[in-house]
Amino acid sequence: MKSSADGISFSIGEVAERFGLATHVLRHWESVGLLHPPREGGSRRRYGASDVYAVAMILRAKEAGFGLDDVREMFATDDPGRRKAVLTRHRDALAQRIAAAQASLSLIDCALDCDHDDIASCPHFHAAIKARVGDLSPL
Repeated sequence: MKSSADGISFSIGEVAERFGLATHVLRHWESVGLLHPPREGGSRRRYGASDVYAVAMILRAKEAGFGLDDVREMFATDDPGRRKAVLTRHRDALAQRIAAAQASLSLIDCALDCDHDDIASCPHFHAAIKARVGDLSPL
């Protein structure tokens, strides 16, 4: 850690270690426009408090399932409506994934709760599959 004119600054290695990341991850995020650490003497990156905060925000967004393109779109705009649109789009996609996972869990629970020796012969399991597949009658 080194002090700079605008406060404390960190090397790329120090920031990577702080968050348990490889340094190439921070370099990649810089190459796609998510980070903009100033260069000391034109070569070595020096991360200030705002850069460290940005890394934490990127990680939280990734934990929430956001892709880097969405993170970049949210960082790049000062328009709250645009940020809300990204969040809404992500929420809708997440709700669809959750619904699909819940349907899968329900099907597995049905199979596990089956009293038959083989779920392939269970009418309840067949009904659950048919509900998922729908009517297969010729049109």
